[in-house]
Amino acid sequence: MDGDDGLDDLRLRIAACRICRDQPARGPAFRLPHEPRPVAVLSRKARILIAGQAPGLRVHRSGLPFDDASGDRLRDWLGVDRATFYDRDRFAVAAMGFCFPGYDAKGGDLPPRRECAPAWRPAVMAAMPSVDLVLAIGRHAQLWHLGARAEKTVAATVRRFGDYCRVNAPPMVMPLPHPSWRNTAWLRANPWFAEDLLPLLKSLVKDRIA
Repeated sequence: MDGDDGLDDLRLRIAACRICRDQPARGPAFRLPHEPRPVAVLSRKARILIAGQAPGLRVHRSGLPFDDASGDRLRDWLGVDRATFYDRDRFAVAAMGFCFPGYDAKGGDLPPRRECAPAWRPAVMAAMPSVDLVLAIGRHAQLWHLGARAEKTVAATVRRFGDYCRVNAPPMVMPLPHPSWRNTAWLRANPWFAEDLLPLLKSLVKDRIA
């Protein structure tokens, strides 16, 4: 623990949250169909917040964020190993939805639950005053952290990464696509991501975890 009773209390309240099961925003027919298991890593000291969409099934089972192939790719993008990634003094992880939302009819993950961000995001952000870099992964995180500055698609928003990084008011927001295998074709079709964005991302991360 960080030795901060307020943050410890917030962690416990998040862990006990069952709002998506017991008070679904769209009514009883849309309640989460499985037992919630909120996954979040909060920190008073971390300067980097990884703001993804929602945990996948593997993370739901393990309780460890990005404990999958997507996490391996993300760590490669950041230029860090697993031990560094899971050091709570260096990285906080708080997705827009804390629980695995289930699958859609095509077998893809559903969007983050509507109940989660309005209920928890303001308190989570207020509890982590050291965060000065937000890695906004995917559409929902980008809309929350960039607001009207986000473009109409993830691809267009990510392409403008340089504009967002030049904004002086903290925290800096770096938009990223999801590191899923589903985006491999997009990554190959957009070499600027590896050539231009990733070197800057690695530099920003290195400066904050040294």
